[in-house]
Amino acid sequence: MPLNLNGMFYRNYTNDAERYSDGDKVCIEQSVERLQSIETSAEKPGMLLGKIQSGKTKTFLAMIALVFDNGYDIAVILTKGTKALTRQTLERVRREFAAFNERDQLQIFDIMTVPQGLTGYELNQKLIFVSKKQSDNLDRLAVLLRDTYPQLARKRVLIIDDEADYASIGFRNTKQQGLLINTTTRQIEALRQILAASAFLQVTATPYSLYLQPENFAPQGVEFRPVRPAFTALVPVNPRYIGSDYYFDRSQEGNSVASFIYQPVSVNELEVLRQADRRRFRLEDCLTSDAIPALRSALCNFVVGGCIRRLQDRNANRDPKRFSFLIHTESQRAAHAWQERVVTTLNEKLTEAVHAQPALLSQLLNAAYDDLSNSIGVMNHYLPPREEVLQEAFGGLEQGWLMIAKVNSERQVEELLDNEGQLRLRTPLNIFIGGQILDRGVTIANLIGFFYGRRPQVYQQDTVLQHSRMFGFRPIEDITVTRFYTEQQIYDAMRRMHESDVALRTEIERNPDQPVVFIRRDDRGQVIPCSPNKILVSNTTTLRPFKRILPVGFQTDYSVRLRPIIEEIDRTLDRIQPNGAIDDPFEIPLAIGINLINQIEETLIMATAEGYDFDWDAARAALEHMSNSATIPGNRGRVLCLVRRDRDLSRRVSAGSHAVYSDSPDTTRTEGAVARQFAIDIPMLMLIRQNGSEEPQGWRGHPFYWPVIVAQQNIRTAIFAHETTP
Repeated sequence: MPLNLNGMFYRNYTNDAERYSDGDKVCIEQSVERLQSIETSAEKPGMLLGKIQSGKTKTFLAMIALVFDNGYDIAVILTKGTKALTRQTLERVRREFAAFNERDQLQIFDIMTVPQGLTGYELNQKLIFVSKKQSDNLDRLAVLLRDTYPQLARKRVLIIDDEADYASIGFRNTKQQGLLINTTTRQIEALRQILAASAFLQVTATPYSLYLQPENFAPQGVEFRPVRPAFTALVPVNPRYIGSDYYFDRSQEGNSVASFIYQPVSVNELEVLRQADRRRFRLEDCLTSDAIPALRSALCNFVVGGCIRRLQDRNANRDPKRFSFLIHTESQRAAHAWQERVVTTLNEKLTEAVHAQPALLSQLLNAAYDDLSNSIGVMNHYLPPREEVLQEAFGGLEQGWLMIAKVNSERQVEELLDNEGQLRLRTPLNIFIGGQILDRGVTIANLIGFFYGRRPQVYQQDTVLQHSRMFGFRPIEDITVTRFYTEQQIYDAMRRMHESDVALRTEIERNPDQPVVFIRRDDRGQVIPCSPNKILVSNTTTLRPFKRILPVGFQTDYSVRLRPIIEEIDRTLDRIQPNGAIDDPFEIPLAIGINLINQIEETLIMATAEGYDFDWDAARAALEHMSNSATIPGNRGRVLCLVRRDRDLSRRVSAGSHAVYSDSPDTTRTEGAVARQFAIDIPMLMLIRQNGSEEPQGWRGHPFYWPVIVAQQNIRTAIFAHETTP
């Protein structure tokens, strides 16, 4: 039976063409058609897959409007288990369905505050219940439908699990007991058993939770069956959306706004911000201490960036906006208290410096102005004069524009929420310091600074990337003054998660039934298929067409040890490189390629103290896997080799770049073009011979080889696990 697309709910709800594009409507309508025709359950849900802060809520609310026009009477929205997110969701639903509520066509309730004695008049309207994914909320929902108003259980119900993650999927991983089943899945399925007719939709931005699950698991005699979606719908991405591709792909483009956003933070500075230790850092020296250069720079950039944006607004005859900055480095409350002291003292010292040390304050703010003017200049936006910006900043500090709020409990979040359930911006410049309570779902408007330092033992995609509150629909004017501060290892982990996310989405779009290949290296160094649950806590690399794998952040060994190895590599290349093939790639046996990598490994010393590392074993295993995955059998065990000599790349990059150390010994226009032309069925090993000069390049005065492994075009997308669970 065709969908009714002209009912009063859907027609009126989506009549704003600017808000709901044709692509949005196709996603909404096709998803509802599937919910109507395919049986869904907690074990086989419909899946709405979007990106973080990309419009998932807007999409599933429109789906509610459409199902209301097509035989459904009730919608249940399950939110993550925090009061703040429940309130935010409830306020949004009330706001967006207000017109229907005012006309007595629909009632909206928080399941914990449903008034007693609902009348038949109310029960015969469309109903939306918002419930936390907690036992007490779900139990109350079950009682309401089964016992209090059993007539509701006979109606058609759409259950939407918002922010679906491991809590919804059905298990959690614990240090003491390993994998344990959660109760939420069973409660949701028990709820469905009460209902005569229901459909189940999960909404997520982290697709890993669909795949990284145990295939066979029986905790305490209860069989666990992994959740696999009955269908997957991808939420269209609006061109104005700023997400992980902007921060981790476009940031690699020289002289782009994105290339200025990432600002590195040292491991030592994160340690200083963990707890008070006067041997490392004296609070009274916060304006000059070498212990917190990134945080001090971040605060000054925030002040200057906020002032620039407000002056730009005034110049365009707009009301000046208020701006926010988030500090999220620890989960412990003691650390939040210490960070609050540090930031508060920084604010106090900056304010005192307006009159007591104006030269020092001008120096700090001028450095921020110089940094931000680079990214503003890329877009050729209006840049207020330096003197005007400094005058605004001096005045703002003196007038108390900086509001600093520590947020590490639900009560504190509730106190700070505005009428729409977002964190309220009380002053022109607002700094929030907190932990897990500020993760997914809690909206922070106009965020132009994010200081992030969470270093969990396990980097899980559905937690780490969800912490990225800078994702979302953001004006480019704000992006030009946005800065993201984190430690290199964390940044690399987030980038790898982004790559895996892109690969999963691409493969879901191409072939939803078998999205990706999971592989790992066994004890003998061989690459073998891997059950997805085996990489639940792993460090991964995504292998996809033309993926580059290379070490970054290293120094060469000293000449006395470096020279004989480089000379041996030179002799090997002179022997195997065909005459006349100086500029062209040539085929070599895989074993020779592996041996060359082994030799190069001995010559490069990673800056591990600064968070840089490179898994040489994984690189070799990945090269072997890609070579042996050639679609043409005769090509297996072969590798293309491309040699480049006489290069003079500096060890460090120029100030204002996205990185500290150079990360592109190959170039897109030259070596990249060669790889795309020749690396079709087998991978390519590039060997870039750098001259390694001490001055001005910063090396140790002897040539060395910089290896770059490039995946072939025909490689099947795979998630490669460096480490696996027992």
